[in-house]
Amino acid sequence: MIKTASFAIVHFSVAFAVAFALTGSVVIGGLVALVEPLVNTVAYHFHEKVWERIRARRAARASAAPRGPAIAA
Repeated sequence: MIKTASFAIVHFSVAFAVAFALTGSVVIGGLVALVEPLVNTVAYHFHEKVWERIRARRAARASAAPRGPAIAA
């Protein structure tokens, strides 16, 4: 949990620094630092859903693939 918290602090700091560097505004930098992670979290949710569908399709194809003849021992 400490690693997650430290990454969140780094993420907010980078978002703020980039927005502040581009705009010179503390307010806009602060807003971007708060809004960007929220938007990124929502995007991540949908990204994971897409990849779960891809995994499911691959698993279905693998289980439906024809198997070769059994080799007699």
